[in-house]
Amino acid sequence: MPVVRDLRVLLRFRNFRRLLAVRLLSQGADGVYQIALAAYVVFSPEKQTSATSIASAMAVLLLPYSLVGPFAGVLLDRWRRRQVFVYGNLLRSVLAAATAVLMVSQVPDWLFYVSALCVTAVNRFVLAGLSASLPRVVDTERLVMANSVSPTAGTLAATAGGGLAFLVRLVVADSDAAVVLLGAALYLCASLTSLTMAPGLLGPDRNHELPHLGTALVGTARELLAAVGHLAAPQRREAVWALLTMTLMRFCYGALLVMVLMLCRYALSSSPEGGLRLLGLALGVSGAGFFAAALVTPWAAGRLGPGRWIAVCAATAAVLEPALGLPFSAGPMLVAAFVLGLTTQGAKIATDTIVQSCVEDGFRGRIFSVYDVLFNVAFVGAAGAAALMLPPDGRSPALVVTVAVIYGAVAAAMARFERW
Repeated sequence: MPVVRDLRVLLRFRNFRRLLAVRLLSQGADGVYQIALAAYVVFSPEKQTSATSIASAMAVLLLPYSLVGPFAGVLLDRWRRRQVFVYGNLLRSVLAAATAVLMVSQVPDWLFYVSALCVTAVNRFVLAGLSASLPRVVDTERLVMANSVSPTAGTLAATAGGGLAFLVRLVVADSDAAVVLLGAALYLCASLTSLTMAPGLLGPDRNHELPHLGTALVGTARELLAAVGHLAAPQRREAVWALLTMTLMRFCYGALLVMVLMLCRYALSSSPEGGLRLLGLALGVSGAGFFAAALVTPWAAGRLGPGRWIAVCAATAAVLEPALGLPFSAGPMLVAAFVLGLTTQGAKIATDTIVQSCVEDGFRGRIFSVYDVLFNVAFVGAAGAAALMLPPDGRSPALVVTVAVIYGAVAAAMARFERW
């Protein structure tokens, strides 16, 4: 496989191996921590889970990425990146351990969420630093290869961490706090692994005087506004339509995910443990849909065009989502998880392609920062909307039909735009 061959080439670089180890440990810990947080909020026997609490957890996990992300680079250009990995992961280890203590203590929910919010906020700096450090550990000829392999390996590590969290929670220790402590241990290992690299190895270089921090932050905000203005040009209308349709499809996926969480917890299982197993199966099936999209989309988008492929994905979801969702039973729900994983990821890949081809190179980084904000805010907004619509057991025909209507409107609008 090309990925395996590329990885073998990159592993010849000693400092790349060390940086990759930090990424794998950090993102593996992220997977453990996020699943433990979800299990505590949704599947703790002592808690009466509500859609509102699920929406709050999603906001904690996703909003830091959206709000901190565009400005992370301003601070990273002032701090030694190796120290960001050392102290950032050490701080997350301490905060994760504090989260575990809060889980077993009688404390207000807001205190627990503040602790979790701090962990996920620091994560954005670590991930941005990992990407910014790659040119310091590989040569120029292999930089593109490293940019492809390293994030993919990190995603696989996060997925493996989530699987490990399920295993520990269901088999080894029936305690969400124990799973969080496992994540804290992995964060600590990532911090210690960072110490194997020299402090100045990963940069940044100090070849010029940096502007005042406040000036840099204001400048970043202006650059993001300039990127939005860049999208307003007539020749970039397809990129705007693709971003809007992807935002709405992300909204639909987020609303349905909250519904699935509630169904697994109350309607489709007789115990929290059974619900957690069903949720793990649903997430695995949805992940298989994401993988299938990576295989199908290059061929389908090549035949139809990326915009028409987005319309097909939305139309497929509009038809199959109510047919599979309205029975509110486990079998059809798992099929729907696969279909929605395929259509959502397929549309995202096509959207990425349209944005990359329509936007000038000098604006791509900023446009994708805006894209990232839209993507995550839509997901959190969907969770909030679902919290208002879902009954205690998660069975909401109104939500299923509303989502189908949104999918149908997206398909019709995108198809009409492509014909125009």
